[in-house]
Amino acid sequence: MEKVIAINSGSSSLKFKLFEMPEEKVLASGLMERIGLGDSIITIKYDGQKYENVQDLNDHEQAVNLLLQLLEELNIIQDFSELTGVGHRVVAGGEYFTKPTLVDDQALAEIDRISDMAPLHNPANSLGIKVFKRLLPQAASVVVVDTAFHQTMPKENYIYSVPYEWYKKYGVRRYGAHGTSHEYVAGEAAKMLGKPLADLKLVTCHLGAGASITAIKDGKSFDTSMGFTPLAGVTMATRSGDVDTSLLSYVMNHSDIKDINEMVDILNHQSGLTGISGVSADMRDIIAAAEEGNERAQLAFDIFIKNVVRYIGQYTAEMGGIDGIVFTAGIGENSQPVRSAIMKRLAYMGITEDEKENATFGKNTFVSTENSKVKVLRIMTDEELVIARSTYKLAHENK
Repeated sequence: MEKVIAINSGSSSLKFKLFEMPEEKVLASGLMERIGLGDSIITIKYDGQKYENVQDLNDHEQAVNLLLQLLEELNIIQDFSELTGVGHRVVAGGEYFTKPTLVDDQALAEIDRISDMAPLHNPANSLGIKVFKRLLPQAASVVVVDTAFHQTMPKENYIYSVPYEWYKKYGVRRYGAHGTSHEYVAGEAAKMLGKPLADLKLVTCHLGAGASITAIKDGKSFDTSMGFTPLAGVTMATRSGDVDTSLLSYVMNHSDIKDINEMVDILNHQSGLTGISGVSADMRDIIAAAEEGNERAQLAFDIFIKNVVRYIGQYTAEMGGIDGIVFTAGIGENSQPVRSAIMKRLAYMGITEDEKENATFGKNTFVSTENSKVKVLRIMTDEELVIARSTYKLAHENK
């Protein structure tokens, strides 16, 4: 039996899902948290069971070694030779990565070269790739890049209104993110709607701690809310989303902030829901505080909703119509109040909420009524499955 493991490596975390291929059966999934921070939390779910432990993991190499050891000890695998492929999520791929790619020295160098396009993600992604390649040299290493799906955007949707030389010299353009998730849920939406994806106009809303909205036309990414980096677009948990760039120099001239890198760090880590509300970066906490009368929490909620609605409206106009809206990711899948508020704001499109279905959890479903002119769907994303499929395919093509 062949097994493929999909890896999402963060700066202090390692998330994985192990598949039996080509059956696409999930054998195990898990998360290692607080790597390098002490009291690391290890969780593995497998065969109806759950392994949990807390121990210090000093770095990603130690974490990967422990993961492989546990896969054997828990009898999830019998021998490392069963692992024929390791697929890695990478956030930023520039224009180099237009599709899933086998890892070689050039690919690794490119991931490192453009790491400042996703400084929170690419260095950690690269570290995970290097560790797995060293420990599992027999397995095909594949990168599946979040930005690759958006390489189909027309030029007018990815070129900024800045000197064109910046694009030619520095690669300054809109790259987007969450492409693996948008690609997956769009395909699932087409199945649920009973139409070819190429015949649909969809807006997919990946709403989590990071959030992005994508217009999908003719089966391809047509426009997307994140920009040169994952900082742009809608309000997020700690990220600002779109702001007037002139405010950066204004605030720096009137405050103790003198380093542009400090300002960018504030926009990435101290803004968004947490910056507006002063309560939390978690939408559940925001909603709870708003219900108790916290005005700033209510404002954070309202701004988040408004920005999602704004992008849906913009993309509907750009595509010349819309057939369906998809909610996915942590907030999109789990927050009934968020979905309900957005649908109410879009009632002018002929959308009516199916309150019963919208109150359910953990399944793909229509959350709009049968007679809604625009169908609204909740779809559980599965980026790891997309990664596993691509890894298995490339591993076999390059035997």
